[in-house]
Amino acid sequence: MKMNIRQLPVHENPPMELLLAADPSQKIVDEYLKRGRCFIAESRNQRIGVYVLLPTRPQTIELVNLAVVGQHQGYSVEKYLLRHAIKTAQMMKYTTIEIGTGNSSIGQLALYQKCGFRIVGVDINFFLRHYEEEMTEHGIRCTDMIRLAQDI
Repeated sequence: MKMNIRQLPVHENPPMELLLAADPSQKIVDEYLKRGRCFIAESRNQRIGVYVLLPTRPQTIELVNLAVVGQHQGYSVEKYLLRHAIKTAQMMKYTTIEIGTGNSSIGQLALYQKCGFRIVGVDINFFLRHYEEEMTEHGIRCTDMIRLAQDI
């Protein structure tokens, strides 16, 4: 599949439906969109994926959202976007990229580790503190944020 990835210009609306599929809090998504850089993946003039990079500390950037539309979900597109995000962070001169995901996000945890991320911590009860609605994946309640990082 031929895919183009571009940074979303300030005047263009972000793909909120897609962003909210990966992070159900409109308030949290709005906050990191203000401070981060949003990248859109397109194929045949359709938006098929998105990711957002957010600087967090000197030399460190976090991938705070990565989502792919339903019919394109599967590791190949997500992996391509993840690798693109890592290359983009390197070009921006960051030395560490971080990512966080829910304890119930089994597929994402596998993907991130296959792409070189290592688990560096757990933010206990993160989703209970920051999200009003209960989230469940694979029959597991999402309560904790698994933090992963990679030197780049």
